[in-house]
Amino acid sequence: MSVLSRPYFHDEAAAFEHVEAMLWPQGPVCHHCGSMDKHYKLAGVRSKPSKKNPHGVERHGLYKCSACRAQFTVRMGTIFEESHLPLHKWLQAIHLMCSSKKGISSHQLHRVLECTYKTAWFLSHRIREAMRSDDFTPMGGNGKFVEVDETYIGRLAGVPKQRTGAAHKNTVLTLVERGGIARSFHIDSASVARVLPIVNANIHKESVFMSDEARVYDNIGPEFAAHGKINHGREEYVRGIVHTNTVEGYYSIFKRGMKGVYQHCAEHHLHRYLAEFDFRYSNRSAMGIEDNVRSLIVLKGTKGKRLTYGGPRQSEA
Repeated sequence: MSVLSRPYFHDEAAAFEHVEAMLWPQGPVCHHCGSMDKHYKLAGVRSKPSKKNPHGVERHGLYKCSACRAQFTVRMGTIFEESHLPLHKWLQAIHLMCSSKKGISSHQLHRVLECTYKTAWFLSHRIREAMRSDDFTPMGGNGKFVEVDETYIGRLAGVPKQRTGAAHKNTVLTLVERGGIARSFHIDSASVARVLPIVNANIHKESVFMSDEARVYDNIGPEFAAHGKINHGREEYVRGIVHTNTVEGYYSIFKRGMKGVYQHCAEHHLHRYLAEFDFRYSNRSAMGIEDNVRSLIVLKGTKGKRLTYGGPRQSEA
């Protein structure tokens, strides 16, 4: 039986029950006052009639707070808030983005979900916001290896294309713990001034630092327990435990996705795509996390996050 045959991917009432079970494990919580007292579930309530729906649409999962008397649903205070797309289609989109190793384009989503391209594009960015990790606990530790590398992708707005070099491209810095997670950052240059603060804030000092021969790492490596440096310029790629193949593997997936699936990415959206690829890599099958669990992690990450055309904001709830 297909995973997408599960009831909450097709039935709106089942979708609300699924999301409520994940976001309200202790029972409904009023979005307005935070009360967890007994609330009243309202049945048979419909939205106002419209040209598209002359008889209105049934409002699933609607509650009335016993404390402040306000109405609320589980969609409030999440990326689903104020969206006209049915919740079960949101769950389909989350599953598709979590199970596609190199991503899924907005055009593909709009065809599969039967919604407009604009809706598919916006919901995919909201899901990327839910994928974004707020955990910046230092990576690595005693005896652990953290690889660091930079790559260049796309094109900077207003910068003429050059025959050689990467001055006209976006710079991405990625830290990968062997057997662990990945964190990527969109930076304006691969200079010590930009790289050092990121490395210091995100890598434990007792880690073994792995990099290529780029000079920027000469001033950074000595701050860690050990610094293994591989020289790609001399066609050296592995020397015992010294290599950057793990982070190179991450970039292989990232670039295939950006060039083969997404194709075009505006500079100001690059950090969201990085969050998407970081999430899937950090919650990959090799770490025992399968597609359905990955989707549940994203679902939990929808709470307290909102993304509007004016930019993201943190919800009060």
